[in-house]
Amino acid sequence: MVFSNVIDHFVPAVPVSLIQVVLGLGAALIMRVSIPLETDWFLLLFIAPLLFNDGRRFPKRELWKLRGPILANAIVLVFLTTILGGLLFHLIIPSMPFSVSFALAAILSPTDPVAVQSISKRAKLPEGILHIVSGESLINDASGLIAFKYAIAATVTGVFSIKTAAIDFVYISIMGFISGLVIMAIILMIENWLYRQGINDVIFSTVLQVTTPFVVYLLTEEFLHASGVIAVVAAGIIFHFYGTAPDRSQPELKLVSEKTWDIIIYTLNGIVFLILGIELPLATTNVIQNNKINTFAALGISFLAWLILLAIRVIWIYAYQAVSSIRSRKIKSLQTKQMPTFKAALLAGLSGVRGAVTMAGVLSIPMTINDGSPFPSRSLALFVAAGVIIMSLVVATVTLPLISEDKAPLLTRANSTDEPDEIDADAVEDDTDTNYISEDEARVYIMKLAVQRIEEERRPSNQKEAFDLILDYQFLIRRLELKLQDKKEMDSIISDELALRRVALRGERAAVQKLYDDQKISKQAYLIASAKLQRLENRMIRSIGHKVKLGHGTARNFVKLRNRISLWLIRHKTDQDISDELALIQREQAKAAISALSDYFARDDIDNQRFDSQSVYHLIVHYRNQIELAKDHSKKQIKDQAMNYQSLRIKALAAEREGVQVLLEQGNIDWSMAAHLRQYINYSETVLIMDYQNQ
Repeated sequence: MVFSNVIDHFVPAVPVSLIQVVLGLGAALIMRVSIPLETDWFLLLFIAPLLFNDGRRFPKRELWKLRGPILANAIVLVFLTTILGGLLFHLIIPSMPFSVSFALAAILSPTDPVAVQSISKRAKLPEGILHIVSGESLINDASGLIAFKYAIAATVTGVFSIKTAAIDFVYISIMGFISGLVIMAIILMIENWLYRQGINDVIFSTVLQVTTPFVVYLLTEEFLHASGVIAVVAAGIIFHFYGTAPDRSQPELKLVSEKTWDIIIYTLNGIVFLILGIELPLATTNVIQNNKINTFAALGISFLAWLILLAIRVIWIYAYQAVSSIRSRKIKSLQTKQMPTFKAALLAGLSGVRGAVTMAGVLSIPMTINDGSPFPSRSLALFVAAGVIIMSLVVATVTLPLISEDKAPLLTRANSTDEPDEIDADAVEDDTDTNYISEDEARVYIMKLAVQRIEEERRPSNQKEAFDLILDYQFLIRRLELKLQDKKEMDSIISDELALRRVALRGERAAVQKLYDDQKISKQAYLIASAKLQRLENRMIRSIGHKVKLGHGTARNFVKLRNRISLWLIRHKTDQDISDELALIQREQAKAAISALSDYFARDDIDNQRFDSQSVYHLIVHYRNQIELAKDHSKKQIKDQAMNYQSLRIKALAAEREGVQVLLEQGNIDWSMAAHLRQYINYSETVLIMDYQNQ
């Protein structure tokens, strides 16, 4: 699963869900991996936390504002798809019993909410259609799974009665909803009571949150025999409204719990699609060995099933939008440009990507029924479901770039996202102002302000810490600026920087030679310094004509380790302590390098304007930092340095925060970008406090 997201980074055009399916298929075919699935455990471990998280992150405004589309699509459209789709599935697959056809149509009705939003926003659908697809994708998991579960139960028991089914459906739905509300209310009461008693440990509270959906699901299913699916959705919504009271006094709990949930959902979604890939060979083998239907016919059935589901969605969405338009015209609030169009309905239909919940449900189909015989058409149902999921993903991937000006890749629930839980739609405007700068440009601006603040705060007593911090910022600034430059400009900057480094290196070598000639250092110290300079020069020579890689890669770390071992061996060949001599060499080398650069810039034949100011500043700070590092520091000085560094870091972060506000007020960034930048600053400040506490 981790490897699939690495691939997704390099091939963003392919949804990570498809990559995970392919990797699962490879694991099954090459490594003979198989996973025996227990239905009850699978629903508990995958469905419960996924749906609880959906309810927990349900936007409060949207929950009330879109109540009409939500109920219409989450209930009416799901059961329309189940009944109509089930009948049509039975027509094209006569060997599949009605109950299994209904179960297959029911489990194919839920759509991936992240994929729906990804397509609908980029396609710039009308507001009415955005409402309908939003409402459909947020709750239809629960109603689809209820219909699926009941159809499976009818197949397993062989008993079906419309009257009994209606009564049971009302009971399991209403009781499941009430159960979720009551159990969640009790859990919140217990949590608040524990908090008042002083049991407010962040890890304890996070674990309590994580175990909540499993408790709600088990109690509802085992003791009340109601819908655990509806219960966990209801519990999640109640938690979203009333379960955040301790967060105001414990902001750390909000951060830790949210990231913990991100990890859990990220992992569960990835595993579901890997299991899909692993199960594909089993389904394919059984279909191939079935004399009643061949593989090509199964593929054709999968395509027809996808077309049926698409047609139902498109017709429903077009009809719903037409009714909404008539109603809106009566109150004179609808503009002509918002009239329903078949194209918009088709785009909304294509947004119905099937995802993790569909796969989790279909994989939970039992192997046998009550009399011990195999579950009818299980392999074909699994094959068709997998085919519809893959087709919907592939079609959306192909059509998304064609219908959208935004070329960003399709997102699904299997993607790792860091989007905010809730956005105030009234506060966000559709602004296409071209004055907005990119996030990288904004970060460069605020980090330069931080460097400027550090320079203002630099004193003789905190020189080392100031240069350390400036150097850290310079690495980040240079990395971002090189990324912002085009290839030609970047190559020019790198070439000029290498030229400056060679000038500085000649100054360093001359300083070492002078110290040795004046007999201020021993031969051993001279050899160590010369060897180090030679390695630096070799690295620069190798880098000429090649792409300079920024960062701290594994190969670079191995080179550093090798160099340290070499220096250690040379030092231990002598019996005398030469640390003072090495410190002297470091100081004089740095001074000589700065002097050589100053002389170079003072030459008449050198155009100083051609050199990148950040490259020059970075070199100067690097050598001034070397001078400070070479000074003798006592334990008390080291402790003072840590405090000085913390103080400077806090002031630098304050400057970054002020820079974000300046960019926002000047209209260079929007509120969303400002929130993202501030979040990064807040994280940095939190890490700084944690480091201080650990020290």
